[in-house]
Amino acid sequence: MNDPFALDQYRARRKVLTLFAPKFHIYDAFGHLVAYVEQKAFKLKEDITVFADEAKQRPLLRIQARKVIDFSAAYDVTDVSTQQKVGALRRKGLKSLLRDEWVLLDATERPIGLLQEDSQLLATLRRFLTNLIPQRYHLWLDGQEAGRIQQRFNPFVLKLDVDLRADTGRRLDRRLALAAVVLLLAIEGRQE
Repeated sequence: MNDPFALDQYRARRKVLTLFAPKFHIYDAFGHLVAYVEQKAFKLKEDITVFADEAKQRPLLRIQARKVIDFSAAYDVTDVSTQQKVGALRRKGLKSLLRDEWVLLDATERPIGLLQEDSQLLATLRRFLTNLIPQRYHLWLDGQEAGRIQQRFNPFVLKLDVDLRADTGRRLDRRLALAAVVLLLAIEGRQE
């Protein structure tokens, strides 16, 4: 099995027909499972554990919301094996109504990047007219594109292709990148 934090490409999928306990599978570029999430149902405050596989024997990451209800939600990301904070992801509340934007923060709360939906026009069309236009996100570090997250067209199953190969210097901690993918699966899964 590949180390999910050593990869530059992922494929993520939100399992169909899991209404109360959504399940997410993260695969490497060859289709091998590298991470698994089974969200707990009816939680007031988001608390997500990312596991190495479906047996849920080896936790990798913990993603916790800071508050129960927060329009500009912030989620802390912790490496379970070391119990050290990796960083955080903070949603830009008002801006995200029309176009999703997330600020990536390092372990000291310093902004290091931005995850942004592709265009204002397409984002608005997706929200108000149809869910048939796949979403695309750009990941920016210091004003340069470091990666992309592209939704595959499928009106029934949320699937994301993640490509971080543009981050050749590996400036972005892949644990934070994987947490961002999980949050997109969780948040977008609720919006569909």
